[in-house]
Amino acid sequence: MMHDVRDAPDPMEESALHDLVEHYFRASFTTENPIITEAVKRMLSAGGKRLRPRITLLAVQACGGDAVSALHLAAYMELIHVATLIHDDVVDRAATRRGVNATAIDFGNRTSVLAGDYLFAWIFKNVTANYPPPIPQVLSTTLAEICDGEVLQLHALGDLTTTLDDYLAIARRKTASLFAAAAECGALVGGGSPEQVAALRGFGEAYGVAFQMLDDLLDLTGESAALGKPVGNDLAEKKMTVPLILALARGDSAFRSAVRSFFTDASVPVERIIEAIERQGGVDATRDEIARHLALAKVALQPLPPSTAKQRLSGLADALLE
Repeated sequence: MMHDVRDAPDPMEESALHDLVEHYFRASFTTENPIITEAVKRMLSAGGKRLRPRITLLAVQACGGDAVSALHLAAYMELIHVATLIHDDVVDRAATRRGVNATAIDFGNRTSVLAGDYLFAWIFKNVTANYPPPIPQVLSTTLAEICDGEVLQLHALGDLTTTLDDYLAIARRKTASLFAAAAECGALVGGGSPEQVAALRGFGEAYGVAFQMLDDLLDLTGESAALGKPVGNDLAEKKMTVPLILALARGDSAFRSAVRSFFTDASVPVERIIEAIERQGGVDATRDEIARHLALAKVALQPLPPSTAKQRLSGLADALLE
């Protein structure tokens, strides 16, 4: 049944929803294993915008549901993200995350891998116990897609033949799938119609692709302190980010040769490649792609009735552009 929220009272302030999620992590989150609880809490305390739980709660409200009733589900979206970050830092041999030590630095690779595995299992134990189908199936499929995307990215490392379509296939699995699931599950809990559920999932996927592209862009144009990792770190790891792919599509043979040399010779400064990517138009083209996907995200929201939550979801897309 479709919920019309045009005449509903104003939803809870978004800042209040954010505070509820933070309070849950500080005061209520715990697992049966104190080492794993501590490792996860350290990652959570390092910061983050909590975009995935925010999207879940706004999706609930956009379909006329009570966001507070979905608080735990929203928190699980962030915890899935945290588990993937713990694994990512082991795979990438990262020293820092969000400006603090990566979990593997403080706890070691073996404990970190097991902590990530345990957290996934703990989340799904709670989800299957407390939420009806298809929510558990949506999240289990999402986890498979995330792992699939990570493997595809690993196999694309340093591959200069990687196309934009190849990149999008990876980004949709690795990053956008969890944003899409967060929005879809929120819509399901909120009692959304099939059309509303599909609309919110479409928003999450397009937003997630834009989010990954922005992350790639900031790797080149951001500052180390803000990024919580060195500038150009993705390039140093031979990741085929979207600015690089778009620059290669526009660049000449000299640029391609310079990138190939960078990937094979550790003495080539990353700053030289960043400057070359900008000269070849990779940075500007990435900004255009981000804007295009955010426009798709906002169009996806059209089937939803007018509401404050819908406006806030659209505002998240605008904020990413800024």
